[in-house]
Amino acid sequence: MNEILVGIDPREQSIPALVWAADEAVRRGPALCLVVAVPPVHDGLRYDALAHRSALRLRAESAIANAEDLVRELYGGLRIATELVNGVPGTVLSDMAAHAALVVVGSRRLGRAAEVFGESSVVVPLAARAECPVVVVRVPEPSAVHPPTLVVGVDGSESSRAAVAFAVEEASLREARLRAVWVWPPSGFAHDDVAEGLAECRRRLAGSVAGWAQRYPDVAISQEVLRGHPVEQLALTSEESLAVIVGRRGCGGYSGMRLGSTVHGLLHRAMCPLIVVPLPRRERANRRHGMGRPPLFP
Repeated sequence: MNEILVGIDPREQSIPALVWAADEAVRRGPALCLVVAVPPVHDGLRYDALAHRSALRLRAESAIANAEDLVRELYGGLRIATELVNGVPGTVLSDMAAHAALVVVGSRRLGRAAEVFGESSVVVPLAARAECPVVVVRVPEPSAVHPPTLVVGVDGSESSRAAVAFAVEEASLREARLRAVWVWPPSGFAHDDVAEGLAECRRRLAGSVAGWAQRYPDVAISQEVLRGHPVEQLALTSEESLAVIVGRRGCGGYSGMRLGSTVHGLLHRAMCPLIVVPLPRRERANRRHGMGRPPLFP
């Protein structure tokens, strides 16, 4: 479970995603595994299907060879593995994520319907199902961020606690500071006690990051409560961040959602790589067996 997987799209190679994954493999020490999935062919005629499948496989082989050549040129000592697998890309990467430390993919800026329902969709199904953190590199990591800064979105949910744990470790690896951000959406009621609401948000935020400064004394952790819509506010923080880190599903939405609305929004609006963190494997197993804890803040 130490490999870093990077999905290679033969139709549109994402150099930023490939470079991000290779950099992370250098920081963490594991092998980098380049993965290309050859999707099934649905042509009606057998001859057409065979020709189409052969063309897809040739393109996949070329894409993975080019990606490997680039990584070896830029990172001479990095351990690299390659996998060319038959199957729907999103499903292939989700299955392989069960034995990976991270999965990194680019984004082809598909529309929302195509991302969720299309056979060519990868980002949304992968972020919703993978058993390890998923890194979506829609734009290159900003190079002018100083001091190096990561942002983690916090809302008191189990998912955001997992995001904080990942974010602190990542900040330590990068020698970066960490901004823990709680976004308080306005309720629309004129009689809101703003001072009391802010105080409560600050208390919950402090509880969410409690203990991490002692475990990682090298990481400077700041705490901020912002007022507004979570997607809008976190998107603004992404302009001055190396990455934004969020839990897969926060306190909002209904219980059947696999991916929270904040993640959906940030997939389109984040101006830096987005890291989506699932619950730890043990907690997901406990939840499947009815042993999950009730939410902290119903």
